[in-house]
Amino acid sequence: MQGKNRTLALTVGVVIVMTSLSFAAVPFYNWFCRVTGYGGTPQVASVAPDKILDQTIRIRFDATVEPGMPWVFKPVVRTMDLRIGETGLAYYEAYNPTDRVVAGTASFNVFPGTTGAYFTKMACFCFTQQVLQPGETVQMPVTFFVDPAIVDDPDGKFVREITLSYIFYETPLPEEQAALEPSSAVDAAAVN
Repeated sequence: MQGKNRTLALTVGVVIVMTSLSFAAVPFYNWFCRVTGYGGTPQVASVAPDKILDQTIRIRFDATVEPGMPWVFKPVVRTMDLRIGETGLAYYEAYNPTDRVVAGTASFNVFPGTTGAYFTKMACFCFTQQVLQPGETVQMPVTFFVDPAIVDDPDGKFVREITLSYIFYETPLPEEQAALEPSSAVDAAAVN
């Protein structure tokens, strides 16, 4: 009987450890991607590099919305040529064509994925909730540079174009904004 109890205890222990590791995997993976640029995750910096190379690189801007997100979302310019190490400033535009307040949050990525370690954002609207009133249009800036170290990377030195891609997701309205929105029951009563 003691052997069965030991096997049961070991099995329960393995299940607990595996469950714990599965919950830790997502934060660890996110940290790993931010640190290494793996999977096209851009880096973040507060200052631009001191060195600007004569070599240029084309940055292409891409914008999409998740299915069901009612906004019109697009880059103001589609491409920009920058010297490697030079700070760039680009704008994305979002428009809410509906008759209701809509909140959204953007996530981003760069392609090819090997450039994530070198594409560095200094300021960005991503991961910050944006709230647009009915008919409102906003322009949102992103400040960035391509780290000169890309030319020393065996894969990165042949890259001539990087695509910065954003996707907007609809998110719940902030509590204070949602409290101002009329409920469907109040709307129905007002119509009758």
